[in-house]
Amino acid sequence: MAMNEGILSTIGNTPLVHLARVLKNSRFRVFAKLEGFNPGGSVKDRAALRMIQSAIQAGFIRQGTVIVESSSGNLGIGLAQVCLYLGLRFICVIDPKTTRQNRRLLEAYGAELELVTEPDPLTGEFLQARLSRVGHLLGSFDYSFWPNQYGNLANPAAHRQTMQEIVEALDGELDYLFCSTSTCGTLRGCVEYARSNSLKRLKIFAVDAVGSVIFGGPSAKRFIPGHGAAVTPALYQAGLADGCIHVTDQECITGCHMLLAREALLVGGSSGATLMAVRRMREQIPDGSTVALIFPDRGERYLDTIFSKAWVLEHFGAVVGTGDHDGNSENPMIESAYSSHY
Repeated sequence: MAMNEGILSTIGNTPLVHLARVLKNSRFRVFAKLEGFNPGGSVKDRAALRMIQSAIQAGFIRQGTVIVESSSGNLGIGLAQVCLYLGLRFICVIDPKTTRQNRRLLEAYGAELELVTEPDPLTGEFLQARLSRVGHLLGSFDYSFWPNQYGNLANPAAHRQTMQEIVEALDGELDYLFCSTSTCGTLRGCVEYARSNSLKRLKIFAVDAVGSVIFGGPSAKRFIPGHGAAVTPALYQAGLADGCIHVTDQECITGCHMLLAREALLVGGSSGATLMAVRRMREQIPDGSTVALIFPDRGERYLDTIFSKAWVLEHFGAVVGTGDHDGNSENPMIESAYSSHY
């Protein structure tokens, strides 16, 4: 199976851009790694390719093997693209929270959708119910494979390359990295690269969701998909990051609209969360520092949620503003940026 040709050869080497406007009064430089430029639209393309590639090399996948995974979005789309190119059957286990657009993308790439309609009776979470369905499906075929994005070491291994690309693009001049969390694959891969290359000056901050349990917070309802987790992923390790910043769903939305209004960047919720984490830390970051943010995906998949005025009003009761938390906008026009889009 050819893994480094055609569309699969374009995964990785995404742009790193200077954010000159959204934090323009800061005393440090900020750069964003735009993972939405991967062919499947997200950072998860890297993990999807690496997990399938590693399984093929280990003999776990051959022609006729059925790939089964639990995903509500980006990882499923990345796997669907890889499997379609390689001629592998792919079943994606989803739940009712999977957006209509993501369902259509998965189907367009040839994925078969297996819908779990009820949460796990013990935990009340859909994730455990999806994983249980994965286990059932795996036993239904003679040859099947579960990539297991939550515990597969090929996931973080893929993101050592992500970190290497950032470091090389900045000629090693990197002081802070902010990375959102879900499976912890991206975070762990970046940390492993930094440690193995003795980047001792670099501080890496995890950006988690309020309501996520990854870094020990209480479980609560979350609206932004792909940010945080209802269970601690197997890839998590204590001391993985130098610190963790918990960001609310409202802050995610505000960050997304700030990036759109000030940088013309249409990105997803976890990207907005990462920006807001930097804003919260801005007084603690020394003058002249270089800061990198990983933006996991594009914003087109959030047009019916984060970028929908009706959805925001329904779930949060008010339009989310894009001014500073202290009420002082860096640009007076930004205060009404959200409503001006509609």
